[in-house]
Amino acid sequence: MRLEIRGVEKLSWRERQVVALKESGHSTESIAKRLNIGEGTVATLYNRARKKGYEVVLILEGDPLGLGTLSDNDE
Repeated sequence: MRLEIRGVEKLSWRERQVVALKESGHSTESIAKRLNIGEGTVATLYNRARKKGYEVVLILEGDPLGLGTLSDNDE
């Protein structure tokens, strides 16, 4: 499983860092400590990034959900 952020080219470097960590499940507090910035700055960067628009896509490789191979004929 991997996370793909589409539209990342619209974001600044710092916004990319915050988005990647936030969308990976990290808290605002842990992001602030990791990047050595304030929690308010993390929130601001995240909100700016959301306004610029990006899309998070979860890519599941193989069959982690145990669904087998699905085709259009399987109904």
